[in-house]
Order: sequence, then structure tokens, then C-alpha cells
Amino acid sequence: MNVVALTLELHLPGCASLKEKRGRLKPLLAALHRQFNVSAAEIDRQDAHRAAVIACVVVSNSNRHGEQLLAGIPSWLEQLRPDLQIVDQQVTIL
Repeated sequence: MNVVALTLELHLPGCASLKEKRGRLKPLLAALHRQFNVSAAEIDRQDAHRAAVIACVVVSNSNRHGEQLLAGIPSWLEQLRPDLQIVDQQVTIL
């Protein structure tokens, strides 16, 4: 069993409240699950209005497959969600 995680630090420009942030992130996390079949959750910066850290995790039979799957997420995110900016990204093999 191989577990691969992608951590994304996001900037949410113009986000004025935690409620608005939640409204932007909840559909994003659901879309990541639907599109890539990954588990996705906000893992840090929960109290910051304009920042979030999310993790996408996949369990696969090979690390290479997991890395390839997760590699498509940042470009997909940039194309479909121009209201979010990726500040940093990191892939970790667990």
C-alpha cells in the first residue's frame, strides 16, 4: 500500500470572513474528490480569512501512480478556480 499526499497552500484574495472562506473551500474539496478520487481536507490556517492549507491524499498500488494523479491537481485548480492562488505545493510519499 502506498500513500501519497499533495499539500497546497492557497491565498484567497478578497475573502472577508471565515464563512466566505468556507463557502469557497467546501465546493473545491468536493470537486477534488469527484474529479480525482482523492481525499481532500483543509489541514491548516483555519482561522485565517485569506489563507488555507489543503491536503489531497491518494492510496495507490504504486507511488508513481499516486504522484502522477496528484500532479494534475495544481494546473486543474488554476484553470477552474482563478479566484484562488497557489502559494506553495508539496508532494509527500507517506
